[in-house]
Amino acid sequence: MPEPERAVLRARLEEGLAIMALDVSEPTREQLIDYVMLLARWNRAYNLSAVREPREMVTRHLLDSLAVLPWVAPGSLLDVGTGPGLPGIPLAIARRGLAVTLLDSNGKKVRFLRQAVMTLDLDNCQVIQARAEDLDGRYTRVIARAFTDLPGFWRLAAPRLTADGRALAMKGRYPQAELSALAGMGVSWQIFPLQIPGLDAERHLVELRAEQ
Repeated sequence: MPEPERAVLRARLEEGLAIMALDVSEPTREQLIDYVMLLARWNRAYNLSAVREPREMVTRHLLDSLAVLPWVAPGSLLDVGTGPGLPGIPLAIARRGLAVTLLDSNGKKVRFLRQAVMTLDLDNCQVIQARAEDLDGRYTRVIARAFTDLPGFWRLAAPRLTADGRALAMKGRYPQAELSALAGMGVSWQIFPLQIPGLDAERHLVELRAEQ
């Protein structure tokens, strides 16, 4: 990608991070741009994302993913149905002490994930090709971005959380009907509106935990 175009992506990222008050180092910002460039290149051949334009990827992929950083605790993170690595790869880049597992059953996407982890030297990431139902292990946080409805996500996430773990569901509009459907499932929740700079659409984060 020509340097002028990279500079445009960097400026958009830096402006968004400043608005969201996220302190991200310059090397980390450069690595986030590297990820977008790699995704855009693979996307032309393999159709990994419906977002085609790298500038839009900065807003819709990087900033959208990084908006949940304040809710991602130290420890381990399972990204269920990660697709091309969203939100897991941006979170792994921004928080290198976080152990991130990228889970997807689609072979084409998993090939990209393995290439991205290698190219970006993300030694805090592992890639697993499997269905969530078949995965063992316990995680501090389990996250999903537009993966399934809240009851379905909680059924997948709950057995894979540590005792004090949280499930994080990234949603668009306020999911009132889905929240109502959680009644009787032994789960409590908090919901947080997210503001994504440059994105004229609703975003919410639903934090789920087992009732004590």
